Amino acid sequence: MKLAATMKIVVMIARLLLGAIFVVFGMNVYLHFLPMQMPTGVALEFLGALASTHYLYVIAVFEVIPGLFLLFNRFVVLGLALLAPVVFNILVFHILMAPSGALLAVIVAMLWMLVFHRHRSAFSFLLQKRAED
Repeated sequence: MKLAATMKIVVMIARLLLGAIFVVFGMNVYLHFLPMQMPTGVALEFLGALASTHYLYVIAVFEVIPGLFLLFNRFVVLGLALLAPVVFNILVFHILMAPSGALLAVIVAMLWMLVFHRHRSAFSFLLQKRAED
């Protein structure tokens, strides 16, 4: 099997895993089907503020919808763009407030980067020095 074909399969698996992770954990905010261990300290205060203001529901929408885009292989570039700030905030949250979950956060970031790398040409216009008139 050629390297290009192998990478295509690896990226497809990464896309499906990433989509599934965001759909499952995003839907868990609404349906509470996965028991979650509550963090302590400042992480608990932060999550408490997100929950009490219902901001957590907004974040979950930006997890579920892009996750579905990735699962159904439709609007993948849009899904990646919407998930980028979510992935960043997950990483920062776990690095600064809840290091026990950092491994899963890093895995999610690596999956995102794999899928992004496959579609990087769609983002190339963002890296131009000047906007076209």
